[in-house]
Order: sequence, then structure tokens, then C-alpha cells
Amino acid sequence: MSPLFLIGYMGSGKTTLGRGVEARAHIRFIDLDEYIEERQGKSVSEIFREYGEEEFRRIERESIRELAAKDDILVACGGGTPCFFDNMEEMNSRGTTVWLDASVDTLHARLKEGRSQRPLIASLDDDGLRRFIISSLEKRNPYYSRAKRRFAADELDTAAQLESSIEKFINEYL
Repeated sequence: MSPLFLIGYMGSGKTTLGRGVEARAHIRFIDLDEYIEERQGKSVSEIFREYGEEEFRRIERESIRELAAKDDILVACGGGTPCFFDNMEEMNSRGTTVWLDASVDTLHARLKEGRSQRPLIASLDDDGLRRFIISSLEKRNPYYSRAKRRFAADELDTAAQLESSIEKFINEYL
């Protein structure tokens, strides 16, 4: 099976769903940020701080090309991955891209909880976070919409919702 690439905004559930699918379907799951950190020996935050976003995006592009050549993997991409270089074309030509599409309300609720671990949004209050999400989605949705498939990602928050979504994903894509 060619690779599956999960794309979508931060907080859409790419890693949560990916880890659940891996556990149930025994497909190898790779979180792109973790893959990059392992290969670079630095955290994504350190790469950004030391080398800047441009270098991080170059490393990310190289990593997508490496992973696109593998079979039987499920990759959770960073929220910005599809928006740079020819990443969407590379992922679409080598595998299947699946957009985890979550509503602004869902993203807002999820990101409010974990915003302290996300430097991009850590300093935003609730209203500022909502405005940031809406503005970012306006820019990113044209890239996300080029995914081959779309998966509703609003129901991943409870154990029952996650289990149902994992089953649905497995039945549709594996």
C-alpha cells in the first residue's frame, strides 16, 4: 500500500488518530515532526530558533520526499507542511492525502487546552486564538482542499468518538 498522509490544521487530531490507527491496524505510524527531530537530533523549536523557518521547511520537504518513497506507512504531517514547496504534489503523486477537517469551534476548544505547548499560540487569549485560527485557515484551506480525501475530525475527543473514528478510518482507507 502506498503511503497515507494525514494533513490538517494543528489540533485537528492527526497524531491522535494516527496513533490509534497504528494500534488497531498494525500499520506503521510516523509523526513528521518526531521524524525530523530524530533525524536532526534537535527539537522542531530548536531548529526554528537556530536556523529559522526556511531551513525547517527545507528539512521538512526532504523528509516528505523520503517518506513518500515508503510503503505501508501512515504519516501525520505538520499543519503547515502542505503549504510549502511542492509538498502537496509530492504527497498526492506518491500516496493518498487525507485532510482531517475540523471546525473552528473544535480547533479552538482543543487548542485552548494545549496552547502552552505550542509557541505560535501560547501568548494568545481565547479571542485572539479564535481570530488566529480563522485567519490561518483562510490561508491554508486552499492547500488542504487539494487532498485526495477528506475525513471529518470533529469527533475525536472522547474515547467512544475516537474508537468510532479509528474504525471508520480503517474501513475507508486500509
